[in-house]
Parts: sequence; C-alpha cells; structure tokens
Amino acid sequence: MDLNSVTQGVVKRKLKRRVGRGIGSGQGKTAGLGAKGQYASAGARLPSGLFEGGQMPLYRRFPKRGFTNARHQKEWAIVNVGDLDTFDANTTVDMAALKTKRLVVATYDGLRVLGDGDLSKKLTVRANHFSKSAKEKIEKAGGVCDLIPPPKKPVRNKMKPRPPKVK
Repeated sequence: MDLNSVTQGVVKRKLKRRVGRGIGSGQGKTAGLGAKGQYASAGARLPSGLFEGGQMPLYRRFPKRGFTNARHQKEWAIVNVGDLDTFDANTTVDMAALKTKRLVVATYDGLRVLGDGDLSKKLTVRANHFSKSAKEKIEKAGGVCDLIPPPKKPVRNKMKPRPPKVK
C-alpha cells in the first residue's frame, strides 16, 4: 500500500490555515481571534490551568513545610513463597527469573520475599529482603536464601583530614 492508493478516511491534500489575509480568506476579518483584547494580538498566551484571574494561586497560598519521603522512596516487588513453587527444583530465582515467569511485571528497585504459602522444592532465592517465615520455609525445603546487600552509604564528609602536626 502506498499513498496513491489510499482513498477513504485520509485527507491527502489539506491546505494550511492562512490567517490574517483579510475578509475573503475564509477566516474572517479577525482570523477567529475576536475584536481587540489581550488575546487578539500575535504572541499572546492563554492562561494555564493554574491561573486564577490574577488572584494569588492556591499552590502559592499554602505554606511549604515539612519533608516528604516520596523522592527517596523505593518500590519493592513483593513475592510470596507459595508463588515460587512454580519454578523447577535446583534453580536460581531472582528478579529476571520472576519476570520471565510473569510473577513480576513492572520495574522495581528490589525484591522482597514474604512467607505466605508453602514451598516443596529446593531453590536458591536472591532477594533484597526475606521475612522471617519466608526464610524458614525456603531453608526447610533445602533451599538457600541469598541476600542482595544494600548499596554502600555515601561518604558525607567532603573535607580532607587534617595533616598530622609536626614537632
């Protein structure tokens, strides 16, 4: 199929809207902008959704206080021990393996394993966090809980240590 054979539902040659060309242009004398006023001239912008007609907007009237953790918060993928029973014995279960089995769909910062359900197979599970009951159930089935260590905390002191005093 090419553009020459398209006939229905597609406007192939639509003329550009030419405003400001007089009364006979099809756009009228004022080109659809009305007579005079703030928004009749070129370059004028319509107010945004937060504009309240010159009154101090609501988002500026409220005080900005306190701390929100939303910027630093992490999203965890949560999987129960009973869901891990779908894997074959002696396999390593990590985030990639869970995504191939469609037990985890979205993108997450890490994996947490909780203890709901039973496990009958020996598995090596790699996760950022295990609940106490999940760890017991995995080890009872002969599996291994491999804890992924958290990232190292950054060094906050940017100043160099003082050189030792020479006597």
